[in-house]
Amino acid sequence: MPKPYEAVRISDRVHWVGAIDWEIRSFHGYGTPRGTTYNAYLITGEKVILVDTVKAPFREELLSRVASVVDPGDVSAIVSNHSEMDHSGSLVEMVDIIRPEAIYASPMGKKALEANLHGGIDVTVVKDGETLTIGDATLSAVHTAMIHWPDSMFTFLQEDGVLFSQDGFGMHLASTERFDDELDPALLEYEAAKYYANILLPYSPLIKKLVSRMGELDLPVKVVAPDHGPVWRSSIARVMGLYEGWAEQRPTRKAVIIYDTMWHSTEKMAHVIADGLTAEGVSTRVLPLGSSERSDVAAEVLEAGALLVGTPTMNNNLFPSLADSLTYLKGLRPKNLVGAAFGSYGWSGEAVDQANAALEEMGVELVSPGLKVVYVPDEEALLACRELAAKVAARLPAAT
Repeated sequence: MPKPYEAVRISDRVHWVGAIDWEIRSFHGYGTPRGTTYNAYLITGEKVILVDTVKAPFREELLSRVASVVDPGDVSAIVSNHSEMDHSGSLVEMVDIIRPEAIYASPMGKKALEANLHGGIDVTVVKDGETLTIGDATLSAVHTAMIHWPDSMFTFLQEDGVLFSQDGFGMHLASTERFDDELDPALLEYEAAKYYANILLPYSPLIKKLVSRMGELDLPVKVVAPDHGPVWRSSIARVMGLYEGWAEQRPTRKAVIIYDTMWHSTEKMAHVIADGLTAEGVSTRVLPLGSSERSDVAAEVLEAGALLVGTPTMNNNLFPSLADSLTYLKGLRPKNLVGAAFGSYGWSGEAVDQANAALEEMGVELVSPGLKVVYVPDEEALLACRELAAKVAARLPAAT
């Protein structure tokens, strides 16, 4: 009998049984203008296995998709690759309905599930490198601690070559298309980069090690099934190569200018600096913070070589939108950037110095002590903006 929500087959014995969140527009500070998905997967065979669950409000959608394949009561085991609440929020209710024989998670996953859910669930610990045999399914566990939570792990279904990669290789993108080859490659690459920049960038050193380890394991991966976004079946080598490059954080001949303005003076400076950078052959992105999300800033910085910050002074301090974005970027720990601060002020002018200090805290190498202009920039001040652009361009890698 048809169900309100139907599962989607992704391999001989694996179905997608997740949920689509068309409405969400902010994910703990990360702008999600295209929504997201909460992916869960059902493995069929001698015993039925559910890999991850969904955010609590979407439990009925998950249940319906499971029921389109098997009776939910036939699920023998649940594997929790990641205990964050968008993947475990419905776990207690699912356990009450399914009554599985076992729930599997990493050691830190067990602790996190018990602390988060307070549901009295009994979790069996899976060690790094351990192989689970559940009926006729063979699942290998690869712990991926701090990519991006302490509990995180991948599991690999040997029979179908499916790598369940929790938040790795994911993106926030609501779509009726379930597979990478059904979507625009440019959209996929942008959303994958934005996700990496905002979620995984702080853990780049660990990702480099994981990429190396995955190469050593040489798993015959045919499908990569993340917990958000489309399932990868055609561009696996491409997305893994992108991750490897992003983890290196190599500087490029690209500059990102973020700014806010009160009476358009700092805005004028930003525009002239952008023009100067462009004249020097630097790919330049200008993001006015009055209309740009902090997560979009992070996405642009991911593959940049320079970050320039323009701020007026307000109450002897950084303009609030700049303080917000710089605090956010500091937590993401970008590497290998040069930069500078600039801005217009009326009578005190502390903001540029504060912006420079924030850039230094982030590890950005300053090319200037800061460019300050009193009130409206005149021609001399605007020429100084072009000089600043030339200094930044001279510090970036040569064009290839």
